[in-house]
Amino acid sequence: MKFRPCIDIHNGKVKQIVGGTLTDNRDFAEENFVSGQDAGFYARMYKEDGLTGGHVILLNGTDSPYYDATKEQALLALENYRGGLQVGGGINIKNAKGYLEEGASHVIVTSFVFKDGKVNYDNLIRLSRVTGKDRLVLDVSCRKKDGKYYIVTDRWQKFTEVALSEEVFYRLSAYCDEFLIHAVDVEGKAKGIEEELAEMMGKLAGFKMTYAGGIGSMEDIEKLRNLGKGAIDFTVGSALDIFGGQLPYSEIRKFK
Repeated sequence: MKFRPCIDIHNGKVKQIVGGTLTDNRDFAEENFVSGQDAGFYARMYKEDGLTGGHVILLNGTDSPYYDATKEQALLALENYRGGLQVGGGINIKNAKGYLEEGASHVIVTSFVFKDGKVNYDNLIRLSRVTGKDRLVLDVSCRKKDGKYYIVTDRWQKFTEVALSEEVFYRLSAYCDEFLIHAVDVEGKAKGIEEELAEMMGKLAGFKMTYAGGIGSMEDIEKLRNLGKGAIDFTVGSALDIFGGQLPYSEIRKFK
């Protein structure tokens, strides 16, 4: 169980947001923290601290007027920590290779694969051939509906018809190296983890997985360790003191 750091970029700024409030309408998101530092600052810090497998996430759509500024920040992070960070947000068959060449260890993909409410296996296979299975992460971030966790796309705004299950993970794992799972309904709130989701992840031993969403205390991390049987990596954003929260980064960075 290790800590995966994050650099979330929205409207050209490193931010922490409440995930469920993100919308393409006027590029709005409820903000917990807006940094005065650029993405390169955080990338250098993570590199110096020996943290690997962190996530750089572009939170603007490709048609946003802020997209170019957001992408510029993402590339700055990759430049400052080549091979140490993964990148996601708007990744597709056309730009995946470019991000890898710019220094990303992996690309993180959602909407290109989970398209029109379903798994587009044609897109997944084509993308996996471009990146290689070992450099592809599938973001299966989810929201709960009717008692099940459904994958959501387009910056977590659209529900797919795909509910997370052991069968889904086994099928998808043939094409990717690992999974990133944001519990969207608690993302950015730092008020506790989505325990049912964490327990589900803990039953899927053998898959590389990272949990994100709701961690606000050391007790939450310990709970995740127990529910996930010590096999799930985790990320913390809004709760960290480097992003305006209370959890000391100096302690969390020891999980590596």
